Amino acid sequence: MRIVLGVAGGIAAYKAVLLLRLLREAGHEVRVVPTSAALEFVGAPTWEALSGRPARPDVFSGALEVDHVRIGREADLAIVAPATADLLARAAGGHADDLLTSTLLTLTAPVLMAPAMHTEMWQHPATAANVATLRARGIHVLDPDSGRLTGSDTGPGRLPEPEAIMAAALALVPPAARAGEPGAPAGPLGGRTVAISAGGTREPLDPVRFLGNRSSGRQGLALARAAVAAGARVRLAAANVDAGLLAGLPRGVEVRAVETTAELDRAMTAWAADADLLVMAAAVADYRPARPAAAKLKKTAGPPTIELVQNPDILAGLVAGRRPGQVIVGFAAETGDDAGSVLEHGRTKARSKGADLLAVNEVGASAGFGDVPNRVTLVDSSGRVRGEAHGSKDDVAAALLDVAAALLAPSAD
Repeated sequence: MRIVLGVAGGIAAYKAVLLLRLLREAGHEVRVVPTSAALEFVGAPTWEALSGRPARPDVFSGALEVDHVRIGREADLAIVAPATADLLARAAGGHADDLLTSTLLTLTAPVLMAPAMHTEMWQHPATAANVATLRARGIHVLDPDSGRLTGSDTGPGRLPEPEAIMAAALALVPPAARAGEPGAPAGPLGGRTVAISAGGTREPLDPVRFLGNRSSGRQGLALARAAVAAGARVRLAAANVDAGLLAGLPRGVEVRAVETTAELDRAMTAWAADADLLVMAAAVADYRPARPAAAKLKKTAGPPTIELVQNPDILAGLVAGRRPGQVIVGFAAETGDDAGSVLEHGRTKARSKGADLLAVNEVGASAGFGDVPNRVTLVDSSGRVRGEAHGSKDDVAAALLDVAAALLAPSAD
C-alpha cells in the first residue's frame, strides 16, 4: 500500500521512526511528511534514508510535482504519529499552512491520528473539542496511552506503541485493498462473517438509574478491529459504548447500539443466522428489576426494595442454536475467592456454557475493565486450556482470533 506518515513536532517523534521501519518491513511504500517542528526532533536524512523518499515539510520544495495535492490523492492510508495538540487544532480548523495539513485536506483514504502530548493538554477542553470535530468528520483518533511522559510527568498523553498504531491503522483499510486484489478475501478470516458483542448492558431501575457494570467495550472494539484486519465482514452489537470509541472503528463495521440484555440478545441471535464466528465479549447483566419504576424513585420514600428477575443467558442460547461449523466464543470476567481461583471458576463456567472457547479474564482495579492491559486464558468446553493472551486489548484480540480461526472448518470457497 501507499501510506502517508505524518509526523508532528513532539518528543515522541522517535517512535514514528520505529513505526516507519515496521511499515517498510511489511512491504508498504511510505512517504513521510514531517512538520518543521518534527525535524527539530528527527532530521530529514533519517526519514529519507528509511523511507527512500523525500521528507520535506513545506509546499514550495515540491512545487513542480504539486506534492500538496498529489501525495494525498495517491495514498491508500494516512497515519499521523505523533499528532500534537497544535496539529490536531490545525487539522480541525482546516488549515493548509504546511505540506502535512495541505495533504490532510486532499486525502480521501482512511486517516488515523495518534495523539501525544502532556496530560493537561490532552484533557484541555480545546483539545477535546478538536478531537470530537475530527472524529465527527470520519478521522480515526486514537486515545493516547497512560504512562511516563517527558521528564518526571506521568498520565494519559503517551503515544501508543508503534505496533499498536500500525495494527489500528491497517485495520481501517478494507481487506481487498490490503491484499491488492479487488474483491479477494485476505487473512485467516477472509470471507468470513463475524458477530461481536461489546460493552456492558444496563437494566433500568427508573428513568434515571440503572443496574450496570464497569465494562467500557474496549476489548470488544479491539476484537472488531482485529477481525477486520483478518479479512472478516464484521458486525458489532455495542452495549452502551462511548461514541468516541466507536468512532475509531474501521470502515465497514456494521454497528448496532443496544442498551439492555434483551436488546443484545435479539441482535446476536439475529446475526447468528449467518455468522461463522460469534464472540460474546460484552459484560451482560445477569438480573434485571422485575418492575422498573415509571418515575424517578425519591429519596424521601426511603430505600426501595427491588425485586430482581434473571435475564436470559445469551451465550447458552447461542450455543443451543449453533449451526454446524459455527464457532462460538464467550468471555468470563472472574475474581478468585475462597471457593476457587479465577481459572477454576472459569473452567466450571466453560463446562456449563458449552462454547467452543471461553476467554477467562481476571478483573479488578488495574486489569480487565477499562483502558488497562488485559490477560485471558482460553478454555474449551471440556475445561482444557487452549491458549493464553496478555498485553494490550489489541494484543489479546489478535491472539484470541488466531485460536478461534483455527477452529473454523475450511471455507467452501
